[in-house]
Amino acid sequence: MRAYLMEFIGTFFLVFTIGLVVIQGVAMAPLAIGFALMVMVYAGGHVSGGHYNPAVSLGAVLRGALPMRELLPYWISQVLGALVAAWIARVVAGGAFTVAPGPDAGWLPALLTEFLFTFALVMVVLASATAKDTNGNSFYGLAIGGTVAVGAFAGGAISGGAFNPAVGIGPIVVDAFAGGGVGQLWLYIVGPLLGGVLAAAVFPLLHPEG
Repeated sequence: MRAYLMEFIGTFFLVFTIGLVVIQGVAMAPLAIGFALMVMVYAGGHVSGGHYNPAVSLGAVLRGALPMRELLPYWISQVLGALVAAWIARVVAGGAFTVAPGPDAGWLPALLTEFLFTFALVMVVLASATAKDTNGNSFYGLAIGGTVAVGAFAGGAISGGAFNPAVGIGPIVVDAFAGGGVGQLWLYIVGPLLGGVLAAAVFPLLHPEG
């Protein structure tokens, strides 16, 4: 139960931060988002692994770092945290926000951006937080948060920069209840989950020691 609560809390603060910076139009928003993930990873990495992302949890299961029986509870905790955060962000900041590709981006560039940067994120998580060669390091949170910041800077204008199914589901579903649409939600589920699967497949090729 501790792990599930931590996944809820960590995902909540990640999505809450995203909502506030997007609604307010905060400059350098990707840095705030990356730092939010970083501090939550440091806060909960020793409790739950600090995933806060269904794609990361899937990659951890396939890599053997998380039991399969834990996957669904992790996913439920993460999605619930994202839903609550998206709703509260709208209340606190007094505005609407959702996740969507850029106005000039087609579905394929958006899907590839979500897939590739999630692949990079899950690879970084597995390498910095589960590999034997990096066991006990103190940089894993910075590496993970930094990867999300890089992805948001580089790909945010193309795909919306979720790289996380929970970050897609929470804001889009809450926005749908306010009259928005859900037509592009699949991009933020399919792309990141496939990225997590590929990262788990590539990981043992790069880290044969485990």
